[in-house]
Amino acid sequence: MANIDYSFENSIPIGPLKIAALDSCKDFAKKVDDYIVSFRQHDAEALAQRQSMLDFRGYDSKSYLLDFSCPRFGSGEAKCVLKESVRGSDIFAMVDVTNYSLTYQLCGEVNHMSPDNHYQDLKRLIGSCRGARRVNVVMPFLYEGRQHKRNRRESLDCALALEELIDMGVSNIITFDAHDPRVQNAIPLHGFDNFTPPYQFIKALLKKEPNMIIDKDHLMAISPDEGAMGRAVYFANNLGIDMGMFYKRRDYSTVVNGKNPIVAHEFLGANIKGKTVIIIDDMISSGESMLDTAKELKDRGAKNVVVCCTFGLFTDGLEKFDDFNSQGYFDYVITTNLNYRSPELLKRSWYIEADMSKFTAAIINTLNHDVPIGNSLSPTEKIQTLLKKHKEQFE
Repeated sequence: MANIDYSFENSIPIGPLKIAALDSCKDFAKKVDDYIVSFRQHDAEALAQRQSMLDFRGYDSKSYLLDFSCPRFGSGEAKCVLKESVRGSDIFAMVDVTNYSLTYQLCGEVNHMSPDNHYQDLKRLIGSCRGARRVNVVMPFLYEGRQHKRNRRESLDCALALEELIDMGVSNIITFDAHDPRVQNAIPLHGFDNFTPPYQFIKALLKKEPNMIIDKDHLMAISPDEGAMGRAVYFANNLGIDMGMFYKRRDYSTVVNGKNPIVAHEFLGANIKGKTVIIIDDMISSGESMLDTAKELKDRGAKNVVVCCTFGLFTDGLEKFDDFNSQGYFDYVITTNLNYRSPELLKRSWYIEADMSKFTAAIINTLNHDVPIGNSLSPTEKIQTLLKKHKEQFE
């Protein structure tokens, strides 16, 4: 089945597609590439049947992955080396700035790649793509996205990074569930697309729990704080259920590990006793706040607790999640495969993956054709179709 309707029939790509995946997201990019190959094989067959074959250099390819490398010197410095021409191509540079598993040698010592290292490699890649028709950046976890606003005398890192990429010639920046999408105001005249994964969350959950009853008497969406309320509202409206919110009361006189510690979680919402509750947020960092929220919900009588977060970073390890799961404070954690996940996480019985590779492939394929992207990739219609199919089994 085609990835999108035939809005492609009367359009040709802006240039031959090249997916430039840095080592930080090679596995994810390979899945994206496989989907695009499948999409375009179908396109070619269908258009041939309509006697409207898309005759374009490199359109029907066995792979769109660009061959390049970013070797490092013993001093820790690096460079990007392209192993094929990109002249006239439409480049989609992919990077996962959260992948801490990669290492490099620095004066004989082993260093782990940090977000700063990944970002520098991205700039090296962009700088090497001379002659490309267009360069786009696919950065699922927005670099420095957590430092999105200025309080007192401090840097505004995310805005600076976006401006720097645009100054280097990047045309479009594609990200997912930005911590605060208003940061795009730093580049108001340039392409910035922020996509969200509610459809993939619901699909993954229903695959795990095919008999789940979706109505306001059995299910409820929860925002762990005021910042995630928009995500929970969208989720609740599409599922036709109620939502609730926690207000984090913090001690602003103290700073611990760069943030103000939470004093208490105050709940605003209807009675949750006996219901399955779904906590919606953009990321799990240390997980402390999310686990506290799950415990609060269980203590208030929730039957089941499911956590849905776009990015599972688990910066403080998995042991506390194991402990809370064994005590019954939550049932599952669902995160996407947009960022690096350790092999240990993938083995956990309480972990569920929401696959975003097909969705990402559709985004790249659509942008390469330079056709409108909003309506084709909106999750609302897909969510409603999925829910209708799910409810039919109970009729």
